[in-house]
Amino acid sequence: MTDVVAGTHPELDFEQHRIELTAHCYRMLGSAHDAEDALQDALLRAWRALGRFEGRSSLRSWLYSIATNVCLRALERRGRRILPQDGLEGGGEVRWLEPFPDVDLRDERPTPEARYEERESVELAFVAALQHLSPRQRAVLLLRDVLGFAPAEIAESLQASPAAVYSALQRAHATVEEKAPERSQQATLRSLGDRRVRELAERYVAAWENADVAGMLRLLTDDATFAMPPLPQSYRGRAAIGAFLREGPFARPRWRLAPAHLNGQLSFTYLEPDGTPHAVDVLDLAPDGRIAAITAFLGPQEA
Repeated sequence: MTDVVAGTHPELDFEQHRIELTAHCYRMLGSAHDAEDALQDALLRAWRALGRFEGRSSLRSWLYSIATNVCLRALERRGRRILPQDGLEGGGEVRWLEPFPDVDLRDERPTPEARYEERESVELAFVAALQHLSPRQRAVLLLRDVLGFAPAEIAESLQASPAAVYSALQRAHATVEEKAPERSQQATLRSLGDRRVRELAERYVAAWENADVAGMLRLLTDDATFAMPPLPQSYRGRAAIGAFLREGPFARPRWRLAPAHLNGQLSFTYLEPDGTPHAVDVLDLAPDGRIAAITAFLGPQEA
């Protein structure tokens, strides 16, 4: 569909914005699958509305407005996504946060207005913190602090007043500052350096592949967490994680691990002895180089 659009309107190249728009939809929805669906819907709507695009705003601003409103409509039908570490609230269907493949983000955003780097903005903890915002607060914060749009542009996109945009942004900042970690994984990875991160990864892989509980526990912080969405259980602290590993994963035939590229963080794919992917995990590292959280996203066969 985007090829048809580009051929008909060569000055309107939707494809160059696809990666950044997918990441935006993921931040809004917390699901890579839902993000792809929302993107396709947004691009279809944009294609159908091309005749009404008068160039008063940039193509980028126009596409983000359409994609944001598609996500807002999707969120009206669904509750927020969570991680098991967040705890279960109330009844009804639980919808789990999903990982997001690393992408090469090249969004041309004005940096003075944007508070978050592109890779920081898809980190698991940040996306989880966004889930505590109302949909419109989420949209305002992302459009302003991640993408750098001006308040007037955001107000026009959301059909809101500038005062409402500022109010939503203030409330969103307060919630995200409370829920998100003080330090991003990008900052931690930079401070640790490639050598230390590589050594940690090698020790982590060795512990899994050798079913070495003691070796694994030495890599963890005292209050580390281990979760396996979509299973609701999560484990906190070395003793609880160690007991789980002995009775569960490490009691099975030995695993093989392969590097993965998820959420801009250190991550791996767990492989069964026959090479079948079993799960992917995303690690949160503490500033001292130990592991603060392991989130292992199980395949549908394990749910």
